[in-house]
Amino acid sequence: MLKHEIDTENGILTVTPSGELSAMDFKRLTDTVDEYNATHEPLDSLMILSEHFPGWDSFGALFQHLKFVRQQRDQIRKVAAVSDSGFLTVMPHIVDHFIKADVRHFDYDDKAQALAWLIS
Repeated sequence: MLKHEIDTENGILTVTPSGELSAMDFKRLTDTVDEYNATHEPLDSLMILSEHFPGWDSFGALFQHLKFVRQQRDQIRKVAAVSDSGFLTVMPHIVDHFIKADVRHFDYDDKAQALAWLIS
């Protein structure tokens, strides 16, 4: 499951995965972001909030995840990975080659610091 919410005041999308992620999770997320972007300035910041990265339930889910990233890569300028997960700790070094956004890792207990960075 992929819980998501939009901070409309600051243009920040927060996603909180729990359990293995499905293709439908990313389709719902895409629909929500598309609806928001149609009536507001496009979202420019993303917070991934997950103590441990749960992974994907299928290759289709991974594909939908990558498709979402590709669709948002020119709009999102900052990504805060807030996690103690080893995968999300190294993520900034991996995705730096594929997206324009400034991606930073924050420890799971540092959500407030991550949010302040996204707003700045």
